[in-house]
Amino acid sequence: MKFADDSKVFGTVNNKSQQDIIQKDLDTLKIWTDRWQMEFNVSKCKVMHIGYHNKGYNYFIDGKLLQTTDKEKDLGVLITSDLKAGEQCLAAYGKANRMLGLIKRTLVNKDRKVLLALYKSIVRPHLEYCCSAWAPHYVKDKELLEKVQHRFTRLFKDLRDMNYLQRLDCLGLWTLEERRNRSDIIEVFKLYKGLTTIPFECFFSLDTTRRTRGHSLKISKHCCTKDIRKYFFSNRVINRWNSLPDHIVQASSINAFKNGLQKMRSTRMGFFMDN
Repeated sequence: MKFADDSKVFGTVNNKSQQDIIQKDLDTLKIWTDRWQMEFNVSKCKVMHIGYHNKGYNYFIDGKLLQTTDKEKDLGVLITSDLKAGEQCLAAYGKANRMLGLIKRTLVNKDRKVLLALYKSIVRPHLEYCCSAWAPHYVKDKELLEKVQHRFTRLFKDLRDMNYLQRLDCLGLWTLEERRNRSDIIEVFKLYKGLTTIPFECFFSLDTTRRTRGHSLKISKHCCTKDIRKYFFSNRVINRWNSLPDHIVQASSINAFKNGLQKMRSTRMGFFMDN
């Protein structure tokens, strides 16, 4: 896989023969780069071994051993060898908190509209960038991200006597957890409508069994034994998607679908919460 100047080679390796296949691919890439005079910077090339029973084979480019790493940034998201979101949450929290501190220190005009506009444009995007790929499921990670928005709502002196949810309601904001779950559902809608380059079938399959309740676009859910799979996007979103009313999933446009979700929240406040 390639994006700009990033290249990734990956595959399943359970034995030496499969390791040889990956090594052969690397050798082929080296020949290609020599031919086109676009050599890899081998010192920046790294190997990540993923999986509980991964044997951790060594790989080489041009006879040089590739460094092994436990975490690496890929298109702005920190990927770790255990595929957990903790490192990414810490990074997102740090960036967002610094931007919020910048607003607090430098802004003289504390008008509500101004603060909300700045928060939505330069703080919250750090907490939600590509969140469908790394949305946390541990409470400690969720609370860490929520601290930033909690701190933001405390900037308004007239709201400080209220609790967090009351402050959000006055500001017209959702919790970050709600927004992540809403984002997941919107992504499913986009996939189904063909509004993304990724086919719907890459992640989901429609439930073809006849049911007397629910909408006609229910997604089949498969059993999983590990949390990594259980809380991955293509599994965690299914129950909430299957619980939507038929008139929402049959929306004619993305804006109509979002409006339906907004009305859904006003009638079922806990719908977008995990607990």
